[in-house]
Amino acid sequence: MTRAARDLEVNHRRIWLLAGPIILSNVSVPLVGAVDTAVVGHLPGPEAIGAVALGALIFSFLYWGFGFLRMGTTGFVARAYGAGDWQLLADTLLRVMILALGLGVLTIALGWPLTDFALYLLDSSAEVESLAADYAHIRIWSAPAVLCVYAFTGVFIGLHDTRSAFVLQLVLNLVNVALDLLFVLGFGWGVDGVALASVIAEYVALGLGIYLLRFRLRQAFAGFERARLLDRAALALLFTANANIFVRTLCLLFAFSYFTAMGAKQGEVILAANAILMHLQSFVAHGLDGFAHAVEALAGSAYGAGRRDRFRRAVRLTSLWGVGVALLAGAVYAVFGEAIVGLFTSIDAVADAALVYLPWMIVAPLVSVWSFQLDGIFIGTGHTREMRNAMLVSLAAYLAFVEWSLPALGNHGLFLGLMAFMLFRAASLLFYFRGIELAMRTRGETAR
Repeated sequence: MTRAARDLEVNHRRIWLLAGPIILSNVSVPLVGAVDTAVVGHLPGPEAIGAVALGALIFSFLYWGFGFLRMGTTGFVARAYGAGDWQLLADTLLRVMILALGLGVLTIALGWPLTDFALYLLDSSAEVESLAADYAHIRIWSAPAVLCVYAFTGVFIGLHDTRSAFVLQLVLNLVNVALDLLFVLGFGWGVDGVALASVIAEYVALGLGIYLLRFRLRQAFAGFERARLLDRAALALLFTANANIFVRTLCLLFAFSYFTAMGAKQGEVILAANAILMHLQSFVAHGLDGFAHAVEALAGSAYGAGRRDRFRRAVRLTSLWGVGVALLAGAVYAVFGEAIVGLFTSIDAVADAALVYLPWMIVAPLVSVWSFQLDGIFIGTGHTREMRNAMLVSLAAYLAFVEWSLPALGNHGLFLGLMAFMLFRAASLLFYFRGIELAMRTRGETAR
């Protein structure tokens, strides 16, 4: 049996081979931010910590908007892989690389005025803004590498090679941490050293990604045909899918920004407590994303191969494991939640407030896992228009719900609104879900 044939098999072992490296990779991401904060925390005064925090926030928002390069690429590659269309796979690889490099250069060109405007909106002290601007003006040079790494990660997941995606992220993080320590604690370069460490680490990851994909890239360039690569229909499909995911991502970003803004209106203590609890939600999301990525690869490949039986099995088994891990996460928060909150803050008022609303984080994993899984299914099968429409409807319902629940129930109403948003997303995607199987049937694909 060939590797491609083995990859199309759907079983519990296959799911963990796909999900496990992604979960480990995701868990490593927050550690880099912690090291960034820790190294500048040893510098005199709090300004450096604030500057790195503001700078990192700007780039988190900026690069999160380009998440379609990862998600869209996974779907295209997985479907081509499942169909055994190696030429389409090669062309997709080249197209997304060109797109990532082009967007990266454009980001550098527009980056300075954009980051300066963002710092103006954040309105911090003059010293913090000055240091954050220095950080941003260095960090912006990493854009082409960051976006290519996004695309490479999407390629690896689509090829069912999540181990390479893990290695890529792990090397990026380790280089970043090592250079943080060297540049800041060793050379005393301060905030500039943190930014430079990130830039170098991203380009190291870019080089590693090219090395790991060297055989695919060699095949792609060997069969290069300009006319086929620039085919209008193919480019339009790529653009449309990425635009749909981009709109979906902006809606998601707005929803969480709105949650933060509504928490801020309730005072500093509630704002801080909500921030801690959203870190708990973030950890859960990073973990459950492993199964969402697994279903992207498995369902996308099954869809491309026209195997409805494997598609259904991929959906069922990844969802089963996702729900199991969600229940485990909820149980951990129920038992150890107070201790976990204590790791985030020693301020009694903030900790007490966080514990009041901790029950929402206990139920959050089981509530949110469904929307994560469905997102993965729709991305893998390329039904991005429906995913975009579902998100638009969910966002409108969420905003309307919070307008009622927040005045009526206070901060409990805000968390109730967040849980409702997750359920709105799942329900609206389920409305479109049958269309995926119908699309397979109309293409003449029958269950076996």
